[in-house]
Amino acid sequence: MDEREVRRFRQDIGNRLAALDEDDALGERSQRVVELDQQSVGRLSRQDALLNQSMAKATQARRDLYRRALQAAMQRIEEGEFGYCADCGEEIAPARLELEPTVLRCMSCARG
Repeated sequence: MDEREVRRFRQDIGNRLAALDEDDALGERSQRVVELDQQSVGRLSRQDALLNQSMAKATQARRDLYRRALQAAMQRIEEGEFGYCADCGEEIAPARLELEPTVLRCMSCARG
């Protein structure tokens, strides 16, 4: 992989991390504690709010997991290991990395 491709992947990963940060800011309100105020919110509305909060927290957990995978990919770029299969050491197809820069295995190893 040449330096131009590495810069492109570094930029792509940076953009994906920035998008996650934006999503975090948008989802923050949905994760707040649901207040128990029976006067303004009925029991079913509160249950709905709790369900929405639970889904927002699960979505945040998925974003956090993806963020860690992107950060690991960025670390592999810095170490010169990005784009090489973790199992066999062969180069991972650039098209595969463009779809998902966090992949660790070439198609051959991924298939088993």
